[in-house]
Amino acid sequence: MSLKLFFKEIEDITERDDGALDVLKKRLLGAVVVVLVFFAIIVLRLWSLQITNGKEYENRAYSNRVRVRQAIAPRGHILDRNGREIVTNRPSFNVVLIQEDSHDVSDVLNRLAPVLDVDVSQLWKKIREASGTPKYLPIRLKEDIDWKTLAYLENHNQEFSGVRTEVQPVRVYHYGDFAANTLGYLGSISKKELAKVDREIYRGGDLIGKRGLERLRESDLRGEKGHNYSEVNARGFEQQLLKSIEPLPGREITLTLDTELQQIAESYMEAGEKAGAVVAMEVNSGRLLTVVSAPSIHIEDFVGGISYKNWQALLDNPKHPLLNKVIQGIYPPGSTYKMVTALAGLAKGAIDENTVFYCPGFYRFGNRTYRCWKHSGHGPVNLEKAISQSCDVYFYQVGQRVGVDALAEFAQMLGLGKKTGVEMEHEKSGLTPTKEWKLQNRKQKWQEGETLSIAIGQGFNLVTPLQMCLLTATLANGGLVYRPQLVEKVVDPEGNVVESFKPDLMRRVEGFDRYFRLIRAGMEEVVHGKRGTARRVAIEGLRIGGKTGTAQVVKLAQYRHLKEEDIPYKFRDHAWFTCFAPAENPEIAVTVLVEHGLHGSSGAGPIAKAIMKEYFRNKLKMEQKIAAQ
Repeated sequence: MSLKLFFKEIEDITERDDGALDVLKKRLLGAVVVVLVFFAIIVLRLWSLQITNGKEYENRAYSNRVRVRQAIAPRGHILDRNGREIVTNRPSFNVVLIQEDSHDVSDVLNRLAPVLDVDVSQLWKKIREASGTPKYLPIRLKEDIDWKTLAYLENHNQEFSGVRTEVQPVRVYHYGDFAANTLGYLGSISKKELAKVDREIYRGGDLIGKRGLERLRESDLRGEKGHNYSEVNARGFEQQLLKSIEPLPGREITLTLDTELQQIAESYMEAGEKAGAVVAMEVNSGRLLTVVSAPSIHIEDFVGGISYKNWQALLDNPKHPLLNKVIQGIYPPGSTYKMVTALAGLAKGAIDENTVFYCPGFYRFGNRTYRCWKHSGHGPVNLEKAISQSCDVYFYQVGQRVGVDALAEFAQMLGLGKKTGVEMEHEKSGLTPTKEWKLQNRKQKWQEGETLSIAIGQGFNLVTPLQMCLLTATLANGGLVYRPQLVEKVVDPEGNVVESFKPDLMRRVEGFDRYFRLIRAGMEEVVHGKRGTARRVAIEGLRIGGKTGTAQVVKLAQYRHLKEEDIPYKFRDHAWFTCFAPAENPEIAVTVLVEHGLHGSSGAGPIAKAIMKEYFRNKLKMEQKIAAQ
């Protein structure tokens, strides 16, 4: 029908019925509205796609063609004080799966499992553990594959859709388990950790410091990741590299530790499978030279993740290798505490250098008899003799005169009973008991007889090896309490020093210079006196001040008449030896604690002697040359 006839028909209808015209107009208006609404929806959708969300869809389209792969940054190296490399990195090749690029995950895993020499169920377990991870992010299937496997996967990469190999630096430990409990180790980031960190920096599967300096210095060591942008085809296989942003290595950390001293101490502790700790410190700065905790964790076990079997063995080991005994092991200080008792007695006026007590081998107080370690007694004893021969009876009476609260006051003044603030995890504060402490914690009044035990380092007293070394250093330098420190400097990848060591003087113990000299003189007699308890530690050409200690683990009468070697290991006394040198101008303090080592002079002294010999090697050679002339 032509338009002319159409409109003619409309005129005829109009002439016949005005009502029909109204109906027709309404129908036309409705049709126009429907058309307009339809076109409006199209326009709005186009606006949303191209204007409002255009950038997002552009990125999505781009991501379908381009894959972004992170390049893990090498962690910063860790060096000793002389620049020797302790911990560096090597490349590790990992196999990962990108689910978005795999057209048949089940088929790929079934064919991949024999190549990786694992059961396919283990691969599925990895995928289940990563549930909730975006499909475009890689899931690590196996870490640190060998060269043969790497070569096969690279040559047959078209056969395993979605499977890639990625390079990740892993730690290399050049001196084995060197200071392992202090340096710590890495591990895969957990879901709990991932929830707390910056997701721009970390993703699932990343390695992160789990313990020790690796954890405490994570922000310095981790570096910044790089990114590789590659074009991929419809099946997810890479076609070409579009752009690469290189990762930025982590910062290099130089420690205050001395490799030779640390290795000597570790070798002595490993001989005979000793348990305990060795600490050496510069007395005039607080720099730590050795920090040995024995037995040590085997740090290589943690590379790539420790097995359940090895972890359970660490937990079950009665010598507790997971503890960093330098700062987490707490022990009665034994006779090494007698320097505290001596200082308290001198400062409070309870004794002077000429005060003499008679030692018959025991001391009666109340209805109890307190014995001296030398059952035949020491006879008349002054301060110097009491320190050099470690007379218990002398210090029982000094402790009785000054009281437990005064002993605690001077113990804390010298660094006991509180955390040192060293850069180590989970440091224990130890315990310097007082009357108030017992009332609050044991709901009992202090018994005066308990003070006698405290005065010789037994009873409730508890210290860490680091605290005892700090006390020794403070006595040696005349009352300066330095915070023990591990880090000498931190250097960024451009070679700029961003942090450097500065001695941190926490407090001065002032007004006791003369008393310090008297105590140091007694400690010198411990090593060089005719009846000193550590004569075997003496080194020709070097004057050493020291103090032995035997810390009772448990008092069992049934073992009193047994030979020491016949006493069960776990019931044997701990052995302490702490010292400084040179006596005339102290430079270094060394503290050794051997768990169940029986005697300080024989169990702990030889280790300190070996460290001193190495530290003063050049000085001793010079002394020998002079003596030979």
